Amino acid sequence: MRRTEAIDRIVIIGGGISGLSSAFYLQREAERQGKPVHLTIVDAAPSFGGKINTLQRDGFVIEKGPDSFLARKQAMIDLAKDLGLEGELTATNPAAKKTYILHNRKLHPMPPGLVLGIPTEIAPFVKTSLLSWGGKMRALLDLVMPARPAAGDESLGGFIERRVGTQIMRRIAEPLLAGIYAGDLKKLSLKATFPQFGDSERKHGSLIRGMMANRKATAAAASAKAKGNTFLTFKGGLSTVVRALNEALNGTERRLGVKASAIRKEDSGYTVVLENGEELAADRIVVTTQAFAAADLLEPLADCKELRNIRYVSVANVVMAFDKETFGLDFDGSGFVVPRSEGLHITACTWTSSKWLHTSPRDKVLLRCYVGHSEDQESVKLPDDQLIAAVRRDIRDTMGITAEPMFTEITRLHDSMPQYPVGHIDSMNALRDRLGRELPGIWVTGAAFDGVGLPDCVRQGKEAAAELLREL
Repeated sequence: MRRTEAIDRIVIIGGGISGLSSAFYLQREAERQGKPVHLTIVDAAPSFGGKINTLQRDGFVIEKGPDSFLARKQAMIDLAKDLGLEGELTATNPAAKKTYILHNRKLHPMPPGLVLGIPTEIAPFVKTSLLSWGGKMRALLDLVMPARPAAGDESLGGFIERRVGTQIMRRIAEPLLAGIYAGDLKKLSLKATFPQFGDSERKHGSLIRGMMANRKATAAAASAKAKGNTFLTFKGGLSTVVRALNEALNGTERRLGVKASAIRKEDSGYTVVLENGEELAADRIVVTTQAFAAADLLEPLADCKELRNIRYVSVANVVMAFDKETFGLDFDGSGFVVPRSEGLHITACTWTSSKWLHTSPRDKVLLRCYVGHSEDQESVKLPDDQLIAAVRRDIRDTMGITAEPMFTEITRLHDSMPQYPVGHIDSMNALRDRLGRELPGIWVTGAAFDGVGLPDCVRQGKEAAAELLREL
């Protein structure tokens, strides 16, 4: 028998951006619709935020997790507006738009018009020193090659190689796109990562022509904040949005610093069991944890093989602060990415103080180096002194930097990057259909499902809230 109280009890497992967005939009829309709910947020961490973690130190604004979000994805901008934070948004330094790619240990400027590694302006592409003439001609064959008939999913790397060749895939697309997922393009799902590539081939008969059309359409549809900007963040760092969400959710119950260890199905709903022995009654549950953690909670109640098939990759970032007087180098861009063929520990280096003017005092320099990908999990495990030495060796060999840092901040993000295998979307749809039948009232969402970027997680949190409210 279902209990007769009017208030629906909703437990959200996970206090990262997905869980917080779910809670925020659940609370806001439930109030608007006059549906009384009681929200409880559970997270094993002692505070909200998940991977978002801004450190304020000695006048620097240092992101220990993600450092920005894609401006063209509207969900994060909408959340900022909903929280009254639109005035806190800031874009990259307009004088630092140039980005480089390392090739044969030299930094080569990325040709203008490159969108997600695909050329949309032919003249600059033909002039680039990143590819051989054979590689350029192979890429331009995309303009005359017939489109493959619509079929099922394929790997992202296989698709790019098929349309524009191996050189673009390995030297340009891989370091640019794999950085988002820290994955192997030959193992990542096209449909789950960059479905617009497949759409371009089907609609325009060519990846290059399709990306040209997408670029124009995206620019025309961009919001005022996004127009002309690729990335955005907040002046006080990304933790700004976490603090605002925390304040907006002031009336919710919290169970922080304690892990959800089990979910028990009851006649009148569910019980969420915490590792300290506490039990929370729930009519609805939103699970926003990593896929393997979600499987641990749900597998006793339902088959979750699809979640077990999602592999996770660990990464690290090493942030170094320098005194500009002793640094000995001026930057004319925002940083560079590193193809795996270069054999370095770092996969990219952001010239943070050049890219984001709010992050550093004017007489200082801030660098952020990224370490680790799906084929290199050992670098992330290096002891601090060895990791710092490896990174400093890489920046010396690529940029000639020998200055001693004022300080260094290391952040290891273990099991932080889900790898979407080929067929991922169909697998997740099958999982959700099964859970809908066998565990009504439980919704799984977050970075493991439909995008790893902050706007993707916010959008999924908002969708989870709408789905649950429809069921109330």
